Amino acid sequence: MREGDEDVSELPIVPQVPRPVDAGDHGVHRRGIFDPELLDRCISCGFCLPVCPTYALDKDEQSSPRGRITLMRALESGRLEPDDPTLQHEASYCLGCRACETVCPAGVEYGPMLEQWRDHQWRAGHGPALARWLRWAVARRRMLQLSGLVRRFARTRGPVRDDVAHVMLGCAERALFPAVSQAARALVPGADAPADQGCCGALHAHNGDSAGGREMALRLGRDLPGTIVTTSGGCAAHVAEHLGRDRLVEISDYLVRTGWKPAGRLMTKGADGRPRPIRVTLQDSCHLRNGLGVHRQPRELLEQIAEYVELPSAASCCGAAGSYSILRPRDSKRVLAPKLDEIMAAEVDYVVAVNPGCLLQLKQGLLPRRARGAKVKAVHLVELLVRAGSRAE
Repeated sequence: MREGDEDVSELPIVPQVPRPVDAGDHGVHRRGIFDPELLDRCISCGFCLPVCPTYALDKDEQSSPRGRITLMRALESGRLEPDDPTLQHEASYCLGCRACETVCPAGVEYGPMLEQWRDHQWRAGHGPALARWLRWAVARRRMLQLSGLVRRFARTRGPVRDDVAHVMLGCAERALFPAVSQAARALVPGADAPADQGCCGALHAHNGDSAGGREMALRLGRDLPGTIVTTSGGCAAHVAEHLGRDRLVEISDYLVRTGWKPAGRLMTKGADGRPRPIRVTLQDSCHLRNGLGVHRQPRELLEQIAEYVELPSAASCCGAAGSYSILRPRDSKRVLAPKLDEIMAAEVDYVVAVNPGCLLQLKQGLLPRRARGAKVKAVHLVELLVRAGSRAE
């Protein structure tokens, strides 16, 4: 860390005395940090509070979407100093799950405002040093390519055509979960997976460099002409924002659109020794569900191959939240803990993720319980689908 840099990755929670929401800064724009139209849209109704994971943890108004927008307005108006500790803390503490957008009657676009906020709070010389390192690492194409070679992720070489679907290779997914890209290629006939593609820029956009994230998404679009199929819900929302929904499609959405059908159901042995369908549950990807509205599709696919069980909190964040589990590991585990209890109570064989960050979070969270005898495994959706096979029409 350079002199003068402040590591806010694990700032302590700032105690706050409950107080009425201060709307005095509404409509005051002095610093030009936020898009005025976005910032002014919030009517401070509070509908967002019950769906906010960090508000659920602490019941602190400032750790809710309404409270954070109030802080954004105080920053924009000049009432708070640019590096006020509460601003730094809350910009970091927010998961960025965008659940608040789904219940907002005023149509507040919280995601873009959070990106603008972090662009300011985490500007050069400020913000978590680890976030800057992560941005640096995923921007190195050669590093990404080398990271997955030993693990044998799916990759193709040769000219990239615009008349075939392209499997998008995730940054961490290449090295951590190479079977995911392999399964994706098997499920999408004729798809390629160009080996030299770079990062989509989602990590940059969510970690203080939204301009850099936009440029990386546009470059990916130029490198992969035509339809791009992704196995990462978080990346899907970011790339679709810049390339359009006609260019980017998440794989469960793609398979439902193209009419994919399994060869049969996946079976296992029950306690009585007789065959039974596997029992599965799903953890939604926040950005896929809240940003793109894709949530029915993975459930529809799972119901074709297994007995599906819905978690009470399936639609709420698991605490992975992109780089959040790295930048704020303690808070990430606090968010995950009650979900793990739900998974165990559901008595399922598999908990399914549609995002590599969520998959890693679930795998790590289940490790202690598996060490104590639990059998449930975390897998990516495509790993189960490819096992079920495709039915020839």
